[in-house]
Amino acid sequence: MITIDEARQYYQGHESSHDFDHVLRVLALAERIARAEGGDLEVVRAAALLHDIGRAQEEVTGEDHAAVGAARAREILAGHPPEKVEAVVAAIASHRFRSGPPPETPEARALFDADKLDALGAVGVARAFARAGARRRRLWVPSDIAAAQGDGTPEHTPVHEFVVKLSQLRDVMTTATGRALAEERHAFMVEFFARMDAEVRGER
Repeated sequence: MITIDEARQYYQGHESSHDFDHVLRVLALAERIARAEGGDLEVVRAAALLHDIGRAQEEVTGEDHAAVGAARAREILAGHPPEKVEAVVAAIASHRFRSGPPPETPEARALFDADKLDALGAVGVARAFARAGARRRRLWVPSDIAAAQGDGTPEHTPVHEFVVKLSQLRDVMTTATGRALAEERHAFMVEFFARMDAEVRGER
């Protein structure tokens, strides 16, 4: 429905935590999940390649990037079989963690889990710090302060991101494959942030 080279153009200028490298990682994970769990691989590929095309608009207008991306995907894929296009649109519309409808199809579940897995593990740590660095945020605050402040604070550090969002992702996976992969990645992040906390305090 769409090739990697065709999709790449829609991500020019995206910041590193949601750039085309992120898209390619999500694509690989979504295909792996779909092969194990079932689903239309053509739909999964198109949805993965287009899932974050609304990100840049969200940064400017505050609109939900999943809804924006779903609408744009429908336009980009016009001319393909309508049932496949709508399956892609549904997957993109439901891929966001914080809002949107729950993923209900095999393709939507593969995309949802793949996108969340890319926010976990070593890559998840790197993305959290890249995003914080781009916004000139601090590297660290105590985890209890991050938990008390919650989401949306102007001082949203990587510790906030871990406490508020990333530590919960293991529990929202929708497929057995996603859950198995998330378990190991989650454990790595827990260990990383505990180690960082100890190092900051001079205990390690």
